[in-house]
Amino acid sequence: MRPGRCCPWARGRAAALLLLLAALSSHPALGERGRKKVVHVLEDDSGAVVVQTAPGKVVTHRGGTIILPCRYHYDVSAHDPDEIRLKWTKVMEPMAFVDVFVAMGKERRAFGSYRERTALQEDGPGDASLIIRNVTLQDYGRYECEVTNELEDDAGMVKLDLEGVIFPYHPRLGRYSLNYHEAQQACLEQDGILASYDQLHQAWLEGLDWCNAGWLDDGSVQYPISRPREQCGRKDTPMGVRNYGYRHKDDERYDAFCFTSNLNGKVYFLKTYRKLSYPEAVQACKDNRAVVAKVGQLYAAWKIQLLDRCEAGWVEDGSIRYPIVNPRARCGGREPGVRNLGFPDKKYKLFGVYCFKKAGEVAPKQVSSKGRPLWV
Repeated sequence: MRPGRCCPWARGRAAALLLLLAALSSHPALGERGRKKVVHVLEDDSGAVVVQTAPGKVVTHRGGTIILPCRYHYDVSAHDPDEIRLKWTKVMEPMAFVDVFVAMGKERRAFGSYRERTALQEDGPGDASLIIRNVTLQDYGRYECEVTNELEDDAGMVKLDLEGVIFPYHPRLGRYSLNYHEAQQACLEQDGILASYDQLHQAWLEGLDWCNAGWLDDGSVQYPISRPREQCGRKDTPMGVRNYGYRHKDDERYDAFCFTSNLNGKVYFLKTYRKLSYPEAVQACKDNRAVVAKVGQLYAAWKIQLLDRCEAGWVEDGSIRYPIVNPRARCGGREPGVRNLGFPDKKYKLFGVYCFKKAGEVAPKQVSSKGRPLWV
C-alpha cells in the first residue's frame, strides 16, 4: 500500500468509486486511431457502479497527441466535486513513481517534462482522462490515475505504447563494451532509449534475430533468436527471447537494444560528386542545412518512412550503414534491414553520407571554391 492510501475497510464504503478505463484507443477528435472504445457501465443490486471493458493500452508515436483514459463516479449528494483530487503519476519501478499532473477543484499543475504538454480532457462529469501532446520517447510506460475524495481513494493503470523500431547497438569500442548506464547514454546519443522487454518481444515476433545479448531498460540482458543455430545458444534450443537475467549495472558489459519512433524530419542520402571522409560528410550535411543522421534516425527512416538505398554512407557515430526495404542482389542479403559495415577510419576512408533534416528546413544550393557543386 502506498503512503497516503486508505485502509481496505474504507475502500469498501467509499462514496467515490473510481472507474479506471484502460482503453485500446484514444479520442477520435485527436486523430490517433479514428475510433473510440465502447464502455458498458452497469449498476449492481447495491448501487455500486461496475465498468466492463477490456484491459489494454493506448498507442501513439513520437510527436503525437494521446489521451490516457480514466473515469470515476461519486455520490454528488455526499461530496463536493471540488474536494475530488485527481493525480497522474508515471510508474518507473514497482514502487517508484514520478509526478505527472495533479488537479483539485479549479487548480491544475503539471510537473517536470510534462509541463505545457498535459491537460485534463474533462469530457463531462467523472472524466479524469489525461491529454499528452508532443509525445516523447521518454513518455513510454505505465501511468497511474488516482482519484481521492477525503479519506477514500482508488487508482488504476494505463499503459502508453509507442509505434517505432528496435535497433541493436554497440559503439566503435566493439561488442560487449557497455555497462547499463553507458548503454542508456549510447541509445540517447543515437536518438533512442533503451528498449523494454515488451518492445523486444514484439520485434522478435516480427522476425528480429540477433545473436548478441544487450541491455534492456529494466536492467536485464536478453537477445532474440528466430533461427536457432550452434553459435547462438545451440541449434537444438527453441526460438524466443533468450534471457541472461538481471545483471550488475556497473560491472558487466553487453550491447544495447535501443528503441526509437517517428521522425520530425527526413533522412536522405546526400548526392555528392565524390565520396567523402567523415569530416567532409559532416560539412556536406551542414552545407545542406542538415546534420549527419544518427543510427536511430536511419532505422526510423527505414522502418517508418520506408527508406531504401543500396549505397553505404556515414552516420553520426562514425559507422557505415545503409537501409534496405526490398532485398536484391548485391545489397547485403535476403532480409530487409539496416546493413552495418562497421567503423572505418574517419579520416582516410571515403563513403557517401546519410543526412537528417528537420521538417520545414529548406536546403540552399552550395558550390565549392572551384565552382563544382559539393552536392546535387
